[in-house]
Amino acid sequence: MKSFAELLARPAPPAPPAAETGAPPARPVRRRVVVAAAPQLQGLNPVLQRIYGSRGIGEAAQLKLTLDRLLPVSSLEGVSAAAELLIAHRAQRIVVIGDFDADGATSTALLLRALRAWGFAEVDFLVPDRFRFGYGLTPEIVELAQERAPRLIVTVDNGISSVSGVARARELGIAVLVTDHHLPGKTLPAADVIVNPNLPESQFGSRALAGVGVAFYVMVALRRELERRALLPVAALPVADLLDLVALGTVADLVPLDANNRVLVAQGLKRIREGRCVPGIRALLEIAKRSPAELTATDLGFAVAPRLNAAGRLDDMSIGIACLLAEDLAEARAGAARLDELNQERRRIEADMQALALTAVRGLDLPRRGPRRQGLCIFDASWHQGVVGLVASRVKDRVRRPVIAFARAGDELSLRGSARSIPGVHIRDVLDAIATREPELIARFGGHAMAAGLTIAEAQLDTFARHFEQEVGRWMEQGVEDDAILTDGELEESQIALATAQLLRDAGPWGQAFPEPSFDGEFEVLRARIVGEKHVKLQLRPLASRAAFDAIAFNFLSEEVTQPPSGHVRLVYRLDINEYRGERRLQLMVDHLQSLP
Repeated sequence: MKSFAELLARPAPPAPPAAETGAPPARPVRRRVVVAAAPQLQGLNPVLQRIYGSRGIGEAAQLKLTLDRLLPVSSLEGVSAAAELLIAHRAQRIVVIGDFDADGATSTALLLRALRAWGFAEVDFLVPDRFRFGYGLTPEIVELAQERAPRLIVTVDNGISSVSGVARARELGIAVLVTDHHLPGKTLPAADVIVNPNLPESQFGSRALAGVGVAFYVMVALRRELERRALLPVAALPVADLLDLVALGTVADLVPLDANNRVLVAQGLKRIREGRCVPGIRALLEIAKRSPAELTATDLGFAVAPRLNAAGRLDDMSIGIACLLAEDLAEARAGAARLDELNQERRRIEADMQALALTAVRGLDLPRRGPRRQGLCIFDASWHQGVVGLVASRVKDRVRRPVIAFARAGDELSLRGSARSIPGVHIRDVLDAIATREPELIARFGGHAMAAGLTIAEAQLDTFARHFEQEVGRWMEQGVEDDAILTDGELEESQIALATAQLLRDAGPWGQAFPEPSFDGEFEVLRARIVGEKHVKLQLRPLASRAAFDAIAFNFLSEEVTQPPSGHVRLVYRLDINEYRGERRLQLMVDHLQSLP
């Protein structure tokens, strides 16, 4: 097997020339198209008018995020059949098979909380050990579940690709309900019922539901049927009380925040802010030093989700699920503390892996290496398979090309890879095309447009890398979106204010496909100092202004950038509220900085 550096250095096929330097190529900054405010929105703050307009909001009704704005539960195909199947097994053992990420953990916790509260006799769960079994309902997981003698298996956030696993369950006489949101393959599993808004024939109004969103819709349908049959226990858990878990899983899984998901997240955030959340979420917020009363979707994505995900990456997601299932705060705090320890370990491992990957990748940017690569496959024998997805994401952000990071699987003969892509290159379709042409090359794969997972034989890595780069090249030939940083334009000096920051915070939730507002402008750096190892605190003055503003640029310093900025700069920034000892102050969060001549 070639070394990591040798694999990366393999000559690339011809590609359009690019500006190659030792540092990442500068990204262009462009402003979103500003449209005239719709009549119904003209009473809003002018900043909000242009932000909403550029995100397709054309009428006031689209800003209403109440539960009555959700797509009808009955319009999601399969939910009624799923409810019938669950009720048929109400007095029998049910095993929920989850996934080892935050979406899977919240989905699992949601089902267990609901089913146990609504009078189901025996409900248990299993999460595949990613290091032994990999992803999904595999035949091996079915055999493990069989030891608990279930009559029904319910998958959450997985199962749509588990053809052989579902077949094995049926051979054993176990009924199967698949709830998933991943893209299906050419063959669907022979489950008793499948609920997935991404089935080809689905007419459901949103294909963006996360796994936990699908699970929530199934539970709403189930509760309605239980009510109709007068089967609910007295003072049964209201279905809306599950929305804190829905919000966390939806944000964590980075699904697009379309209108339906915005309602789910907004309603979940509302309940968490009011203190109506499971003890596990409260404990995770505590250890992340986030105030529930001021919680935003960004806090869920950057403070809570990584701690929950750390269990699945390094140990066992059962730890995370147990935290979300805890009924008292003391138990939840113990689970959150363990998750925080795992997250700190994950960060150390990731930093080492990322440093190795970026050191090798930097050589690819030099002109002597030839044309810029279309797609990268990276691998090192020492890498941890639970963290390769994060490494792939970091390297993708640097080279701005699709990247697959591989690590050895438990049998040391196979590699498990995590793929991350760029807009315009559908990474699951790339893998599907390779598998169609070379059916023996990929053992299994699945995923979305921007992220996917796969397993290959280690001996096939170099062959796979060539096919991957060729297939990505075909996508590139069709033209892909450029990687410009999009902003909401410039703010007037009076608009760079604490009141504007609060206005934007209240106008969320922001997230994928409904991005948090960011702005650009030219500033003079008055002061800059390093905090921590890589962060820079700044005091900035807009050009042609006397006002000064505090700002922070996280992870600004690197091997290529060793000094804080000075002189005149162009920034892309967000408005944030810095709360310290009861005082609230405006702070600019710097996302991108370019020095000006």
